[in-house]
Amino acid sequence: MSNFVFVIDTEKHPQDPIHPGQARRLLKKKEAAVYRGYPFTIILKREIPNPKAQPYQLKIDPGSRTTGISIVQGENVKSAGQKILSGEFHVIWGAELTHRGFQIKNDLRSRRAIRRNRRNRKTRYRQPPKHEWFRKGKKQPCPKRRRDGWLPPSLKSRVQNIMTWVDRIKRFVPITGISQELVRFDQRALVNSEISGVEYQQGELAGYEVREYLLEKWDRKCAYCGVTDTRLEVEHIHPRSKGGTNRVSNLALACHDCNQAKGNQNIKDFLSSKPDVLSRILQQAKQPLLDAAAVNSTRWVLFEKLKSTNLPVETGTGGRTKYNRIRLNLFKTHWLDAACVGGVNNLRVLTTQPLLIAAKGWGTRQMCTPDKHGFPKSHRTRSKAFFGFQTGDMVRAVLPSGKFAGTHVGRLTVRSSGVFEMRTPFGKVSPVRYKYCKAIHRNDGYMYAFSTNV
Repeated sequence: MSNFVFVIDTEKHPQDPIHPGQARRLLKKKEAAVYRGYPFTIILKREIPNPKAQPYQLKIDPGSRTTGISIVQGENVKSAGQKILSGEFHVIWGAELTHRGFQIKNDLRSRRAIRRNRRNRKTRYRQPPKHEWFRKGKKQPCPKRRRDGWLPPSLKSRVQNIMTWVDRIKRFVPITGISQELVRFDQRALVNSEISGVEYQQGELAGYEVREYLLEKWDRKCAYCGVTDTRLEVEHIHPRSKGGTNRVSNLALACHDCNQAKGNQNIKDFLSSKPDVLSRILQQAKQPLLDAAAVNSTRWVLFEKLKSTNLPVETGTGGRTKYNRIRLNLFKTHWLDAACVGGVNNLRVLTTQPLLIAAKGWGTRQMCTPDKHGFPKSHRTRSKAFFGFQTGDMVRAVLPSGKFAGTHVGRLTVRSSGVFEMRTPFGKVSPVRYKYCKAIHRNDGYMYAFSTNV
């Protein structure tokens, strides 16, 4: 089943999302019109003065590459002849937002290398930034002043992408609260495993935080042989029978064969013939929890941004999310992980086709394209739109003949000749002539598709 459809009235006030079949009936009766293609939203041709909306929770699972987003509706379910049962939640909308932080980092690094190369050749070019100037009479460069809360562009784009979609969803859905996976691991619980009064330390969540952290720290593979895609066991580097502790600095992941082969041997004896592996494991085991703090850096900034929406913000950890997903027997996907963030009782998934969103940016302001040496290779035209289309538009193209004959939906790359290219989830389609294209969503910096894993 597809995502539920967002609805607004003629005054653009958000209403309850509806089933796709109900949206088709409203469009067929001409009681509503399509307002937006992605996310699909219809606008009613009448005003609803006093809407009675259900509570909706927007749940977010931030990630470095992909962020999961889900909308969960909480309502009372009434069975035939039975009393009202509370605590059942419905997942009515899901999306996976792919970030472009690594692309931004690579682009900035390439630009910096080109500029530095041209400066070294004393080619005419702009001066370096002020923080690279040398103070008069001193050999140290001027320090670069950064305001509090500064993030590099590659990390800042992740936060801005998520906030963009939080603001968009709030315009079309009466959101009553936000849930965010604030940290991947509870670092305080990892350092001190004897914390009292914490549910996951004394209840069913015991061990989930530690295992999740170890999976991330050891790259989800055996520390000794490097095998992947197998069942991994928690291994004590210094055996407990010889005084080893349960601290995470003494824990690693090992496959069943390596775990049995090592037994209670000292790791130096077990890896005496593999000094490189021994050195790597000992060095990696001593890594502090600063790695987890670095992963969580953008999440704290995002948390402050979410609080500024004036909506109640619920937080959860990655261990709790994993526990909820396994308990509810759900697949491992980003949007279902988002649905499992925070407190979850019973969860019913009413959609199986999440919206796939890929951040593409708004293009570049460069007037010419440089080659690998930094010299101009080609100049860009001043016009951005040709034949009513511009790069980034989502269109539906019906090609009558040729290798790609058929109907395609994707993102355009326009040219002045009228022969375009299209990017679809299945690859590139070219050539696409403008007369076969129909715009379904204008460029907003993102590319859209729907998951085929139904």
